[in-house]
Amino acid sequence: MSNLRILSNNQWWSDSNKPAWKEMGLDCSAKVRVPGFLRMFGETKPDIIGLQECSMIMADLEMRGFSELGLGYAFLWGRDTPILYKTDKFELVDSAYLVYPKEVPGFEGEFNNLNTKAYCIAVLRSKEDGKLLVFGTTHLWYMSSNPNSKYYQPGSDEARVYQLGLMMDKAEELSGKYNNCPIVLVGDMNAQGSSPCVQNAYARGYDDARDIATDYADGGHGMHKCGEDGYGPYEPLDPIKAIDRVFVKNAPEGFVRRFERFKEEYYMTLSDHLPVYIDVEL
Repeated sequence: MSNLRILSNNQWWSDSNKPAWKEMGLDCSAKVRVPGFLRMFGETKPDIIGLQECSMIMADLEMRGFSELGLGYAFLWGRDTPILYKTDKFELVDSAYLVYPKEVPGFEGEFNNLNTKAYCIAVLRSKEDGKLLVFGTTHLWYMSSNPNSKYYQPGSDEARVYQLGLMMDKAEELSGKYNNCPIVLVGDMNAQGSSPCVQNAYARGYDDARDIATDYADGGHGMHKCGEDGYGPYEPLDPIKAIDRVFVKNAPEGFVRRFERFKEEYYMTLSDHLPVYIDVEL
């Protein structure tokens, strides 16, 4: 039986420093923030990583950093949503990548800014025991269906349902192809627990990893201020407000042991999304 750690990390796509950070004597460029991500990876030691908002500059710096640290991660291309996995533990069996369509059936407008909303999926085989896992990472549409929101765009809830549905379709197709092996889907869903997107995942038989963790489940929502105008501390809210989620399907009982968000102080200048990771028994 393989004991694995799986991590999801929205890294805030920012390659250059921002004026507000310069005024504070700080630097939020990729070259300054990437060492912090590498430190976090070194401390959490994930076996599989699903990224979001990872620019090519950030990806290049991270892979160079892994090489310098002697960490053997392979990089599966997924534009802003790539997958990394430890080569001593896994071999890649199959994969899929999709930039979500800009159009959503039945709604006007576009629902993919700069083609950054996509999924990347890998079928990985454990070198220890040959067991298979379908793993995917995604970043869904970000606007709101609430008319009172400054980010209002009609059809946004439906866009997230549509996009995640495309990902779940492919993940389930691949799981069926490989003996209905477990599925783990991670990412920035831009959707809280009560949203149509999350509720639809539940209706399709997916569990929230936090809900089924047997040993420990973090109680926060995993978001704090970190953007062009600066950063702030993490003040955890009800986990139903979380938008970085981990969905699990076709997994045996007791599959998820631990669900945790990385909350070290140094991370607060790296991204507005705290990394979330799960420990599983495959």
